[in-house]
Amino acid sequence: MGERIAAIDIGTNTLLLLVAERSDDGGLMAVHEDCQFGRLGKNLDASGNLDPSAVERSLDVARRYRSAMQAHGVERVHAVGTQALREAGNRADFVGPAEEMFGCEIEIISGEREAELVYLASAKSFPDMAADTMVVADVGGGSTETIVGTAGSVTFRHSTPIGSVRLAERHLKHDPPSPEDATALVEAAAAALAPLDLPSGVPLVATAGTATTLATVELKLAEYDPDRIQGLRLDQAVVERQLARYLEQTVAERQKMPGLEPERADVIPAGTAIFLCLMRKLGADELIVSDRGVRWGVAYEMAR
Repeated sequence: MGERIAAIDIGTNTLLLLVAERSDDGGLMAVHEDCQFGRLGKNLDASGNLDPSAVERSLDVARRYRSAMQAHGVERVHAVGTQALREAGNRADFVGPAEEMFGCEIEIISGEREAELVYLASAKSFPDMAADTMVVADVGGGSTETIVGTAGSVTFRHSTPIGSVRLAERHLKHDPPSPEDATALVEAAAAALAPLDLPSGVPLVATAGTATTLATVELKLAEYDPDRIQGLRLDQAVVERQLARYLEQTVAERQKMPGLEPERADVIPAGTAIFLCLMRKLGADELIVSDRGVRWGVAYEMAR
């Protein structure tokens, strides 16, 4: 058995754990993966601080992850925090106890570093596309990372402070959303992405929870299957159809949809709107879903 490493991605909506085994040639094989909803970004946009209930919920997840890492014989751990921890004035309420549980310092990464980790994971996953030019987009709860890579190197990266949680809290004021809510949501996403200088006619790789949810809903998966998600291609009509459906439904109705995690039901319209606006901006007929985001980028760095 090779060295066991763990990468933890502490996001605005979820905490993700990857336990991987490193081979002598630097390759990685997933041993254990988990995704839990801490919603650290709850009310952060309005208050500037982590909600106490979100902190406690996320620390409960951290305890479970510590047990999982011990059970799987993890030898090294690297944890990173993204938009919620970048912004929160009281982030120490979570970071201090979580670092004790994980046995490592939590690296609170910039949006630019987050983008580079996402690209690294995508380039390792799709080496043929990475050999040419591709765009990678990671729509998180609090920010959207957009990266352009050519011949395996990053040529452009940008972190836009919009995400599924943030846009939902700002614009989805009714349940189901009103026509005015829907218009404001899409217009806000398009306006935030408008300044980005992105190439057209190149592959668009989509990572993080919104992207994988678009895939699981389209496949109507009762249980998450990363092998069926990785590399799945969804054309623009599919994304438009899903967004229209989400905007017609109440949160309770979305929670019953096959393939949609109930905890993501309130924010999935916002995340979908961001991806649709990106597709329109790029002139992309399809997006290519990747199950491998920040945590895999961290793990590949550790394996080096």
